[in-house]
Amino acid sequence: MPLFTVFTPTYNRAHTLHRVFDSLQVQTCRDFEWLVVDDGSTDDTAALMARYENEATFPVRYMREPHRGAFHVHNVALHQAQGQLIIKLDSDDGCLPNALERLQHHWESIPADVRGKFSGVTGLCQDQNGQLVGNRFPADPLDCSAAELEYRHKVRGEKWGFLRLDVLRQFPYPENVSGHYIPESYIWCQVSQRYLTRHVNEELRIYWTDAPSLVHGRVNPRTNAEGHRLMFQMVLDCESVWFFTAPLRIMRAAVQYSRFAFLTGVGVMNQFSMLKSLGGRLLWLSGLPVGFLLWCRDSRRFPQT
Repeated sequence: MPLFTVFTPTYNRAHTLHRVFDSLQVQTCRDFEWLVVDDGSTDDTAALMARYENEATFPVRYMREPHRGAFHVHNVALHQAQGQLIIKLDSDDGCLPNALERLQHHWESIPADVRGKFSGVTGLCQDQNGQLVGNRFPADPLDCSAAELEYRHKVRGEKWGFLRLDVLRQFPYPENVSGHYIPESYIWCQVSQRYLTRHVNEELRIYWTDAPSLVHGRVNPRTNAEGHRLMFQMVLDCESVWFFTAPLRIMRAAVQYSRFAFLTGVGVMNQFSMLKSLGGRLLWLSGLPVGFLLWCRDSRRFPQT
C-alpha cells in the first residue's frame, strides 16, 4: 500500500493534465499512486491517460465514470484509493517537486501518541508565477480545526494538503442529489467537528490562475441548489457555535440555507425539521425572511420550467 493516493478528478481537461503528470514525475517522495477519476470526458483524456500509464515511473490508475458530477467522482475515489493518506490535485494544477516529501515530514513530526487526533496536514499555494495565493497561517505550525482556522484566525485563499483516508471515508457525499456539485465545506464541517489539522507555512501546490471562466452571464441558482442547501444545512448544524466570533458569515449561511431550500421545494416546516442543532434552528428562523426574499428574486430571474 502506498503512503499517498494523489487523486485527480477530471472532466475535459486533457489540455492541462500534463501539469499534474509532470509534477508527479519529479516528486522526491516516490511512495504514492496516482488515481485519476474521469467524470465522463468527451475529449482525448482516455488516450492521454493510456500514454501516461506507459510512461509513468509510478503507479497510475485511470477510471472512467459517467458524467455525474464532482461529488460522485469524489466518492468513487474514496472507494478506490489504496493509500494511507489521500490528497486531491486538480486536473489543471501542479505541485512542487518536494511537495509530498514535505507533507510526509510534517505528518511524521506530529507525535505518534497524538497523531490520531489529526485528520492531516495543510500547506500553502503559489500561482504559476511563484506568487503566494491567499494569506499565511498566523503560526507555523498551527494546530487547529478547519472551523477555527476560518472563523477565529480568518485565514483566506487557496490551501492544499492531505487527509487520512480512514477519516475521509467517514464523510462521503450523499449520492442521490440533483445537479453536479456539492461544495467541499459539506465535508470539512464534519471533519472539523472531530479532528485537528496541522497547518504549515510552506508553498507546496502550484495553483494556476490562467483557466478561462466556465461561467458566462448570470448563474442559475437552481442548477446546484440541492447541493448548496445540504452544505449550508451542515454549516448551521456544525458551526452555529461560532456565531459570536463571526456573526456575519454564520448569518449568511442561515439565509442561504432557506433560500436554497425554497429553490428545491422544501417548505418551512421541513426546513426546520432537517436542522438538528438548536443554534442552527434559531439562526435559520432569524434569516428566514431574507432567504424568502432572495428566493422570490431568484424565481423572477429564473422561472421554473
